[in-house]
Amino acid sequence: MAEHPNAALLRKGHEAFSRGDRETLTEIIAEDTLWHIAGRSPIAGEYRGREAVFRFFDKIAELTGGTFKIEDHDFLGSDEHAVALFKMTATREGKTLKANFCEVVHWREGQVAEDWGSAYDQYAFDEFWSS
Repeated sequence: MAEHPNAALLRKGHEAFSRGDRETLTEIIAEDTLWHIAGRSPIAGEYRGREAVFRFFDKIAELTGGTFKIEDHDFLGSDEHAVALFKMTATREGKTLKANFCEVVHWREGQVAEDWGSAYDQYAFDEFWSS
């Protein structure tokens, strides 16, 4: 069975993120996107607009000294949504993150209009990002 186009587009976004390819991410993420990160950690909350999302990406890279990585597991798609299942790994302040994560994307005209991200173990995820 062929991969749904929206799943393939999300996969392309993950590959661009892993390479630090802002040009491709600019094509994929809508200028007025709304990005939600679940939890109560310092990185949790809503990020409004592509530039805010890019600042969020920069913040997680800075907080982890560039150790933040994603390892994709699967992508699923429909005409309006795509889901990514992946693992995050990183280190910071003597702590190690190994978190299974789920990302749900709502598409508008081939771009991320809205994104929701949540860790399987939200308590451990929040603890990693807390000071």
